[in-house]
Amino acid sequence: MPWRPAFFSPDPESDPAAGPPEIPGVRRSFVLARGVRFHVTEAGPPDGRPVLVLHGWPQHHYSYRNLLADPPDGLRIVAPDLPGYGWSGPAPHRWAKDDVASDLLALLDALGLNRVLLVGHDWGGYIGYLMVLRRPERFDALLALNIAHPWQTPRSILPHAWRLLAYQPPIAAFGQYLHRHTRFLEQLIFAAGTRHRDALPPEVVRIYADRFRDPIRARSATNTYRTFLVREVPRAAKQGEHRRAQMPIRTLFGVDDPAVHPSLAAEETAQADDYRLERVEDCGHFIVEERPDLVRARLLELAATSARPA
Repeated sequence: MPWRPAFFSPDPESDPAAGPPEIPGVRRSFVLARGVRFHVTEAGPPDGRPVLVLHGWPQHHYSYRNLLADPPDGLRIVAPDLPGYGWSGPAPHRWAKDDVASDLLALLDALGLNRVLLVGHDWGGYIGYLMVLRRPERFDALLALNIAHPWQTPRSILPHAWRLLAYQPPIAAFGQYLHRHTRFLEQLIFAAGTRHRDALPPEVVRIYADRFRDPIRARSATNTYRTFLVREVPRAAKQGEHRRAQMPIRTLFGVDDPAVHPSLAAEETAQADDYRLERVEDCGHFIVEERPDLVRARLLELAATSARPA
């Protein structure tokens, strides 16, 4: 049955201007970097080993709430909202992923973080790849979660292009309306995004969906996909990605993801010195929330085995 967006009927408890949801024990701040007023949520010792965690669409820092509420010993979890997402200010660009990577590198400078562990889910993982390829000296390792690696060819992507075409063109064309005035996000997350409803209960889904009813958030989401389809896909098809990753990369992939196929993160096509893919059964796209225990365990393993300068 084709998807049809349900029209949004105002909920008296919905407030797109509400503040960030509560997470026990976290520290919150606003940091200006490269023209973006970043909302940053942190947990763990301020002098601990820094771990930058990046969310994707249609979420914000709250997707890492389990890690933030109970940070591993010795790790400082730094969870910014991406430009125009969550409670961060709008991006001064059209959400080209290279520009967002530059924004985040500037945020690291503003926070005084010279070298970090990096975790990225969905678009946060894609932008994470761009960051480690551009500035490998800034990163100990990357943990990528349910995202394709950047070393794609037409042969690898074409069999799965239908997955992207199922939802990305409507967002690129009508995203502001869909996010603000329909139940698009609720339907997408419940119907396709997760294998376990208890991992994303209605009250959590509403936290994400309500924030995107704000015009800045809706415009940022629209630009995320419009720029990708109009500019970045054609450029990638013409040029490809030829840089090689030098630091350890570990990929966790919920195999029941309807949006991104695990073959797009295959080890044999990754141009990296140290790359491993772990397929996670009975798990969908939102692996951070469906399997927070596994994400935590793999982060600890990566922290223990990745090199760190004295």
